[in-house]
Amino acid sequence: MITDHNRIARRAGWISIAVNILLFGFKFWAGIASGSVAIIADAWHTLSDSITSVVVLVGIWYSSKPADEEHPFGHGRAEMLAAVIIGVLLAVIGFEFFLESIARLKEKEAAHYGTLAIIVTACSVLAKEALARYARIAGKRSGSRALKADAWHHRSDAISSLVILVGIFLNSFAWWIDGVLGILVSILIFHAAYQILKETFSSLLGEKPEKEIINQVMKICSDILDKDVYPHHIHIHRYGSHTEMTLHIKLSKDLSLGESHDIASHVEDAIREQLKIEATIHMEPRTGRPGVRN
Repeated sequence: MITDHNRIARRAGWISIAVNILLFGFKFWAGIASGSVAIIADAWHTLSDSITSVVVLVGIWYSSKPADEEHPFGHGRAEMLAAVIIGVLLAVIGFEFFLESIARLKEKEAAHYGTLAIIVTACSVLAKEALARYARIAGKRSGSRALKADAWHHRSDAISSLVILVGIFLNSFAWWIDGVLGILVSILIFHAAYQILKETFSSLLGEKPEKEIINQVMKICSDILDKDVYPHHIHIHRYGSHTEMTLHIKLSKDLSLGESHDIASHVEDAIREQLKIEATIHMEPRTGRPGVRN
């Protein structure tokens, strides 16, 4: 099922592909013309953005498939797998150009920048920063982790282009500036890959619920019930844009099973309406043990 969130994410993905392919062509041209490993590395970094945007689109398409018998919580985690692929691709690209830059320094090869390199690199900084901001906003609106990862990729490219732009003006003072810039670009790519993989693996392994969510659940319980139910053991399970929650509440042991079930359903409905989270509640009797009010 295609939702508004998926449409937002898909639009951002297609825009990214079109802009990055165009930028790659100009950067590669400028890199060949100037003999710059840093600009050529930056060009392939930009093309990799198109590849990762394709990965994002595939992840969004697959995650939009409805739940089935084998996947009762849907296919939302496909976007997390897409984010992992993006991170790994970034790491591989960074390693390749790190080696190329080291080789350039060993061979004492200098680049010969011209007006074309300056214009193309400056345009790349502006275009990639614009794409990064757009992808970040679209990622927040759609709830897409893969799109947020793609925003990191765009920004790392914008920063690497900015570093190269500064280096272009320093090239006449040091022959080794191009090789050093290539290494700096590689480090920036590694950092972007690390951030993406760290966030995604953290989510896949399971995260502690944010304090804000815990406070909201506490407030929901206190607002709709006339007695404290002491919500605890709150766990969050994310499946892309779909989120499941499990929690325990304490109820009077004198309540019937039907009354207890109605209270739990009331809390689940409120969590679904206010937090857009599907909750499953385990009910416990208030026993009067030390530290627990009756």
